[in-house]
Amino acid sequence: MISPLAFVDPAAKIGKGVTIQPFAYIEGDVVIGDECVVMSGAHILNGTRLGKANKVHHGAVLGTEPQDFHYQGAATTLVIGDNNDIRENVVVARATKPDGQSHIGDNNYLMDGVHLCHDVKVGNHCVLGIKSMVGGDSRIDDCTILSSSVILQQEVHIGSWVLVQSGCRIGKDVPPYVIMAGNPAAYHGVNSVVLQHSHMSNHITDRILRHIVNAYRLIYQGNFSTEDALQKIADQIPMSTEIENILAFIKSSKGIVK
Repeated sequence: MISPLAFVDPAAKIGKGVTIQPFAYIEGDVVIGDECVVMSGAHILNGTRLGKANKVHHGAVLGTEPQDFHYQGAATTLVIGDNNDIRENVVVARATKPDGQSHIGDNNYLMDGVHLCHDVKVGNHCVLGIKSMVGGDSRIDDCTILSSSVILQQEVHIGSWVLVQSGCRIGKDVPPYVIMAGNPAAYHGVNSVVLQHSHMSNHITDRILRHIVNAYRLIYQGNFSTEDALQKIADQIPMSTEIENILAFIKSSKGIVK
């Protein structure tokens, strides 16, 4: 159902069963997948591609131009997957350059006032808390939670299954499975409650969880350099997918929060 009080450019591609409420604004270079709901006052702008069954709440703006001095007016894109809940006043920018892409995966929950800058990548099953802000070219991996008012600076990579507590300012990468808290943000243990109780992580046994805890004890509490800590993990801790993920993440990082 498309309200006659909404503005929908005739060139926009609208899927089956889509609801567009009064005073929504949809530009022409837009794709909206089946069963999406676009609520009143939401703006979906050129370059935005929405998958299926997304909810876009009042006042959200998707596909806005990048707030980046390198942006030269090119036609760029924002791609959003399926089953996302995008709450009131969320703002998500497109990529800066045509060969880039802002991207949000599936089954994410973006709370009121979240702002994602240009070229941000968000995985699947993430929660971004009220008024959280994510700088350009940042990446958030699957199953991560940003609590309210978190600020990620540009080019930050947040690993999977991370919990960043309210008010943190993050300027370096955060490896998987950990909790970050405080200002300045610092390691506050392994995200064990979520890892043990989520239906998506039932492969995390008590034994593997102990290995993750021991790995981060070497990294954050062992008084070793990062390189020495990684070598000790490789030598002392049995390998699993999770330990391999930790090693690969840190080896590829330009620097983690310490």
